Amino acid sequence: MDVRLKPFDFSQALARTGATGGTADPRATQAPARREDFSDVFGHALRTVSAAQNAAHQLQKEVSLDSSTVSIEETMIAMQRSNVGFQMALQVRNRVVQAYSEVMSMQV
Repeated sequence: MDVRLKPFDFSQALARTGATGGTADPRATQAPARREDFSDVFGHALRTVSAAQNAAHQLQKEVSLDSSTVSIEETMIAMQRSNVGFQMALQVRNRVVQAYSEVMSMQV
């Protein structure tokens, strides 16, 4: 049985969720001849999640200092956005570890 899966494009998924702030069509900004490795895409996704978490933390600090330039709604949205990104990265990591374990337990 031949099962072929289309590779998952993290940059496209992040663009659809609005987490990267990029365009809706990531192919418009990428060169079509260049292919990215999984480690490059996952590393970029982790850096994006880290940046979102840092931004949410900064907004939390400003709200706790009673800054008039930051609203509580903006802070809560940033916190939820960073939480969703973290949960996505965690699930991808869990699936990669699970796939690795399955491959390593196969008998050759």
